[in-house]
Amino acid sequence: MNITIRGAVLAAATGFFAIAGSARGAALDSPETTCIGAERAGSPSGVATYTGKYLGTWPGQSHPHGYEPGPYADEAPLFEVTAANAATYAAALTAGQKALLRQYPKAFRMKVYPSRRDFRFADWVCETVRRNAEEARVVNDGRGIEGVSGAIPFPFPRNGLEAVWNAINPHRGWTESAVTDIADVYANGAISWGRQRFMTLDPGKDPQLRGSYQDRVGAYFMAHYLLPERDRGLVAVGYQPNDFSKQSTQSTWLYQPWIRRVRQSAPVGFDYPIPPAGLRTVDEDYGFNGSPERYEWKLVGKREVLVPYHNFRINDPALKYADFIHPSTPNPDVVRYERHRVWVIEGTLKPGMRHIYARRELYADEDTWLVLWADNYDARGSLWRTSYITYFYSQESRAFHRGASVYHDLSQRAYEATYLVNQSGEGWWRLNQPLQPEMFSAEAAARAGR
Repeated sequence: MNITIRGAVLAAATGFFAIAGSARGAALDSPETTCIGAERAGSPSGVATYTGKYLGTWPGQSHPHGYEPGPYADEAPLFEVTAANAATYAAALTAGQKALLRQYPKAFRMKVYPSRRDFRFADWVCETVRRNAEEARVVNDGRGIEGVSGAIPFPFPRNGLEAVWNAINPHRGWTESAVTDIADVYANGAISWGRQRFMTLDPGKDPQLRGSYQDRVGAYFMAHYLLPERDRGLVAVGYQPNDFSKQSTQSTWLYQPWIRRVRQSAPVGFDYPIPPAGLRTVDEDYGFNGSPERYEWKLVGKREVLVPYHNFRINDPALKYADFIHPSTPNPDVVRYERHRVWVIEGTLKPGMRHIYARRELYADEDTWLVLWADNYDARGSLWRTSYITYFYSQESRAFHRGASVYHDLSQRAYEATYLVNQSGEGWWRLNQPLQPEMFSAEAAARAGR
């Protein structure tokens, strides 16, 4: 089914679900749909049928936390997409994928494996989605939502704004901590390295603390910079709100080791460039995050796309950075792609609003609402930057968790690979471990930096 026809079908379906909230709730976890509204059926072209047979564990899984090769480690790719055969698979590629194939014909390839849809959500997540199907709504001129936190608010989105709020609020682990590496790779092959001790706390995703999307804090964060040397000892802590009509951007405090003081920084959000290289913006984390207020959002429809999926191997401690961080693009032999249905969400900059991206295209997985790929355009309408996030299923959080996130700047012929943990030793990802809001205070930043 092409995207135009599928979009018409979805429009009719969402019109039906608009009849009443109770009807939307009753349509979940049915023979046709999963508990978050995805289609259970597979497709003749290769999307797998949903099984949901694994929750928190799978055959061969042996450690309660840390790296696991996953249940599909022995599979061979079905085919490989290259610059030479890209036209054959054009209907299943994003604009960014096509651009990378053209720009790096010898370096960028896509190894495509069997599609798998075997992991499910915990019952409490499904129950939260059912409640939201009946009760959630967009409020405050689109800058906030009402609903139960911990899972997506709109399993049957009726417009682009509801869809992007799903992409902002997919179910994930409620805490994360790791020592993560950052590689900025430039056109001449030079690499600049960064390293940080990183933590987040999202209390609304804790099944024991679930609250409201009108609670003040959406998520706390802490980044303690270890590299580059000029930034060693710098600590940033703060939080992002749930409702951006009450507070428009992140509140951040910085411990600056060169003056040994904590200072509140200027508001951070939207197109603020992420250090050290500025190859991505602060609202590109997770594909898109933060306030949606500067864009008009359109729900284009659902489409079958070859997307990064089940990327366990990228996080393997046996995979050294020299084997992954290559010139032009990360080593394509370690990135797994599968055919999946994704929601295509388009954001167009509102008149009078400022952002370096005039248009954005997000590709959100129908089974999780995680943004797997994003394409970003400049004011002239040219594709400027393209990014993808590699997820693996975590036995510790019983949810998909991000691994390496890759941000390509096509104009600079450079990229950033971040959230790398392969060489972090004991600092490999820990998820859903108890953390407290006090650990993200200005006082905590001062203690960490000393």
